[in-house]
Amino acid sequence: MESVMETPQPDRVERKPRVGLAWQIVIGLVVGIAVGLVLNRFPEFRESAINGFLQPAGDIFIRLIKMVVVPIVFTSMVMGIAGVGDGRSLGRIGLKTLVYFEVITTIAIVLGLVLGNVLHPGLGTDLSQLGHTDISRYQQTSQQTPGHHGFMALLLSIIPDNIVMAMGRGDLLPVIFFSVLFGLGLQSVPAEYRKPVLATFKGISDAMFKVTGMVMRYAPFGVCALIAVTVASFGFGSLLPLIKLVAVTYLAIILFAVFVLGVTARLFGFNIFTLLRVIKDELIIAFSTCSSATVLPQLMKKMEDFGVPKNITTFVVPTGYTFNLDGASIYLGIGTLFVAQLYGVHLGLQEQIVLVLTMVVTSKGAAGVPGFMFVILLTTLASAGLPLEGLAFIAGVDRIMDMGRTALNVVGNALAPLVIAKWEGQYDVEKGKAYIASLEA
Repeated sequence: MESVMETPQPDRVERKPRVGLAWQIVIGLVVGIAVGLVLNRFPEFRESAINGFLQPAGDIFIRLIKMVVVPIVFTSMVMGIAGVGDGRSLGRIGLKTLVYFEVITTIAIVLGLVLGNVLHPGLGTDLSQLGHTDISRYQQTSQQTPGHHGFMALLLSIIPDNIVMAMGRGDLLPVIFFSVLFGLGLQSVPAEYRKPVLATFKGISDAMFKVTGMVMRYAPFGVCALIAVTVASFGFGSLLPLIKLVAVTYLAIILFAVFVLGVTARLFGFNIFTLLRVIKDELIIAFSTCSSATVLPQLMKKMEDFGVPKNITTFVVPTGYTFNLDGASIYLGIGTLFVAQLYGVHLGLQEQIVLVLTMVVTSKGAAGVPGFMFVILLTTLASAGLPLEGLAFIAGVDRIMDMGRTALNVVGNALAPLVIAKWEGQYDVEKGKAYIASLEA
């Protein structure tokens, strides 16, 4: 009898190729646009679909991300300051960060004004073809936020009278201020008391990054819902009367990203296109949701993986969300000149220099206010003596432009920690190269 011995074969598990997050979000984006176009063609179903499902589904994603932002910023910043930093280096980093932000945002404002003067987005626009939106609620918001109209008032708004309430509102500036003070105070505590606190904060921070990973699994659905709402509400037909304004805005965004940020990156030894490849997932999310807060945790983590020290990442990135709004700064100049040209009001060189100084102040500290771009533009228009009603004509397509502005804000806030780390001589070149190699593998 012949015995047959079978050689055990290793179990072969066929793994299906996993679709990456970026492609999942792109698929969600395409599906959302298709759904939005269908709903735009059938207005009888549009309102019920938006209010009953799409808008709540999108808001769930925004709320999930906002839920983790404050704990991550607070714990990471405290660890960065108390664990590896010191008061003197923090002051030096803070000064360099603010100087860099002021220079970059001022260039953005000037670029917006230059393109507005050269390309004249408001000339030749027929007022009768423009849709009109009620801006009374934005005027009310502007009146309720006087803290953004002066430097000293802005400084006062940074200091929280109740840190718990500031955290509950998601106001990053007061949270950053308190985190810095708490970190410096913890640094002066004896080591036997400081180490358990830092260990606890590290555990909380690591857990919150895990939570962020869970939340990001919902990102394609949130993106799909939010872009569907935008397309269904406005469609592409609403762009036609204001196509020149939209085109000038996106041209300015591209020029600023490629040349201003690109040259800045090159001066500090980085490649802007490599950076764009690193943060492609975050750019898609920010572009489709019009919310840079949705990518703050991932951006901090990626910049740290890219070779930026934790103490720099945890300070520069959250601070940039208030002080380094490149896309918003560009739009201030373009939007103001658009309204002036729409009504035939000439703004001379002297008036525009005053506008730059006004925008440098008013563009800071307003990112947490709903519809904050309208608040800033209303303030700017009022200071220039321009008709506030002009803003109502562009409100309908503002979200289309906000998508590009938000994406540019993310690029600017990704480059900033790299610049500051290199400026400080603390950038880990080998870690950065290893991270890029891991992405290409």
